[in-house]
Amino acid sequence: MSLSATATRFFSTSKDELTSKKRDEFEDILEERRLSSDLRYAMKCYTPVIYKGLSPCKPNAIKSVVLQSEQVQYVIKQLAKEMGESPDIIQEEAMEILDEMGHSMQLGTVRFFAFTLSKIFKQLFQRVCVNEEGMQRLQRAIQEHPVVLLPSHRSYVDFLMLSYLLYTYDLALPVIAAGIDFLGMKIVGELLRRAGAFFMRRSFGGNRLYWAVFAEYVKTMLRNGYAPIEFFLEGTRSRTAKTLTPKFGLLSIVMEPFFKREVFDTYLVPISISYERILEESLYAYELLGVPKPKESTSGLLKARRILSDNFGTIHIYVGQPVSLRTLASGRINLCPYNLVPRHLPQKPTEDIQEFVSDVAYKMELLQIENMVLSPWVLVAAVLLQNLPAIDFELLIEKTVWLKGLTQTFGGFIEWPDNLCAKKAVMSGLTLHSNIARLVDGHVVLNDKGIEDGAVGEIVFKRALVILMCSTYRNQLLNVFVRPSLVALALQMTRSFRKEEVYSSFSFLRDIFSDEFIFFPGISLKDFEEGCFLLTKCDAIQTTQQEIYPTDKGSVVVSFLSAMFRPFVEGYQLIFRYLSKETKEAFTEKQFVPGVRNFVFQLLEKGATQCYEALSSDMQKNALAALVQLGFDVQIEQSCLFLMKELLFCVL
Repeated sequence: MSLSATATRFFSTSKDELTSKKRDEFEDILEERRLSSDLRYAMKCYTPVIYKGLSPCKPNAIKSVVLQSEQVQYVIKQLAKEMGESPDIIQEEAMEILDEMGHSMQLGTVRFFAFTLSKIFKQLFQRVCVNEEGMQRLQRAIQEHPVVLLPSHRSYVDFLMLSYLLYTYDLALPVIAAGIDFLGMKIVGELLRRAGAFFMRRSFGGNRLYWAVFAEYVKTMLRNGYAPIEFFLEGTRSRTAKTLTPKFGLLSIVMEPFFKREVFDTYLVPISISYERILEESLYAYELLGVPKPKESTSGLLKARRILSDNFGTIHIYVGQPVSLRTLASGRINLCPYNLVPRHLPQKPTEDIQEFVSDVAYKMELLQIENMVLSPWVLVAAVLLQNLPAIDFELLIEKTVWLKGLTQTFGGFIEWPDNLCAKKAVMSGLTLHSNIARLVDGHVVLNDKGIEDGAVGEIVFKRALVILMCSTYRNQLLNVFVRPSLVALALQMTRSFRKEEVYSSFSFLRDIFSDEFIFFPGISLKDFEEGCFLLTKCDAIQTTQQEIYPTDKGSVVVSFLSAMFRPFVEGYQLIFRYLSKETKEAFTEKQFVPGVRNFVFQLLEKGATQCYEALSSDMQKNALAALVQLGFDVQIEQSCLFLMKELLFCVL
């Protein structure tokens, strides 16, 4: 049971910080918007705080700087030599890439969005709450060093939310990395470009020119401090409300100017955006069940106007403490290799640098998770999913209050509506999410109106939709509960109180679910100790030097935590069962997902399982990724039989 000293230092969190962190107060920025003119707000005098070393540069001038840079010119000459082409032809291609990619931010368009988004947000949301202290910290950071904004990603709303926020607080507007798909939206794509979006292809493949131009474009904006750079570490929207494993490409690009000593420091700012109700909740459930995602289009956006008559509750935006890249790298990274090579030459990062980039990515995501705000409905959804098909309303309130206390003990960030008693808070959640659950004759049930009509397959599909929508909100709680819950599951697996055996089972579960939840690499023991500490704090277990055992009152907590994660355990069992029986030859992910979905669907139709969440393509892909990462992808049949047997003890 060893733990890397470097990893421990890099991600140090005291036990007190786990449960007693002081967080900033929130301010509702829509309150003023409801009381004053949106047009006056959009046309206000906008004098943003900017980077102290900034030399103003127009978007087209930035493209010229990038095109003439030593880095891009070097790659152009190399490709011309290799391909036997004229450098002018390659340079023309580079210019086309820049024209496709580059932003063309204009204040007039920003004002248009300020006016339009004010109207839309007031229609959609009751409140948009921001921690003002976080905005003040961000203001100071923008003045001192280049800044990278790293928001969580749960909805399309995230895309322009920070621009709206920074405009409101008179801060420099960000340039935002966006998928090339948005350019397919007539008019809207160009408006986004003029609001600060720059566009990147989903895959660069082996296109060295595209990579060189894109990387240099981002680094030019960063090292000159033209604007804060905003991108999503997760790469795409999470369809399940669980944080996705980070993508490293853009992060490594924005860190390179520091590695090459082109900037003194870079600030990374984790930002947590929490939705009381997610706009795309229904769309996500359909996608997880295999219905293709609608292509981004202007007509699709116009059709979505009908949601303006709906209520989506409150958004909480928590701007985290800016993190100094220089501080993170201190004593960890040897920058000498960068000093030995001319800056314009492409250089493959060392293993140390790659590991450092990975560690920073996970650290930023864990900081996002730490400041996610949980609404009472999240607690209600967690209780409801453990008590299907129905739960007495008064019992639901009682269990929700109990879970609220446990969540706070574990350090969860709950925002309970002001002056609302538990009954009214639960009722408020049910009203907001009436498409998911409803009160019938004193009992709360999933909203399954019309589900019993139709063929068996249709009934299964409709029920799966509602359960996946409900699980999206329960999933927000799992970030807080994952470590103590895996300890609880490990206790059930081992049927032993020996700490070493419990830790071994914990490590196994942590590895299996490494794509479901965010774990900092290399600190399995620390995660285990954190889980034990939190269970001890709520009197669920007692520990000695050699043993861990549940207390008499702890059985309720351990049972609840185990049940909360049961869908993942049972879902993985079903997926491994499919792999062990149905797959005899090599297969691709595209073949695997429909195959396992049909397998689980048939079991649900027969009543052989009630694990509807195993239909989720997200869970299916994560289980497959875990097999590959653990090296079980060679002897699939034997490996899956072994994993099924191990997981079986979690649900007995």
